[in-house]
Amino acid sequence: FPSQTITGNFAKVIHGLNANQLTDQVIQRSKRMILDTLGVGLLGTSTEVCHKVAQYSKIYSSDLSSTIWGHLDFRLPPLYAAFVNGVAVHSMDFDDTWHPATHPSGAVLPAVIALAEAFPQKKKISGLDLLLAFNVGIEVQGRLLHFSREARNIPKRC
Repeated sequence: FPSQTITGNFAKVIHGLNANQLTDQVIQRSKRMILDTLGVGLLGTSTEVCHKVAQYSKIYSSDLSSTIWGHLDFRLPPLYAAFVNGVAVHSMDFDDTWHPATHPSGAVLPAVIALAEAFPQKKKISGLDLLLAFNVGIEVQGRLLHFSREARNIPKRC
């Protein structure tokens, strides 16, 4: 019987990540990924599918709220703000990708920003904390791909 499960090992690695492990190269690439995702997301806010999910999500309310990108006066609970902003990013299909096929930033950044906005003013997170959270999300996504049988069967494109 193994002393540690795969899930336990996975959680231990992810929990152990900290800002000191972010190299200059990782920080620069992360910033580029974030800017790209924000740009694509802002463009995506004009799509029909984004308008539909935004209208649907208006029925939800909460004491906590996060901004819908491109609409400073439109706020939703963090879960739904992340959903709407994620749809905006994916709606144009220009967001970043890697092999096997996934769009890492479009799934991670809207959630990280929505949660960061929901923190009380006195507990706001730093830019470095946001970069760490973003990279942890990307790392989780990459590690989960290793467990996907479907991902192993996707042919690599040159």
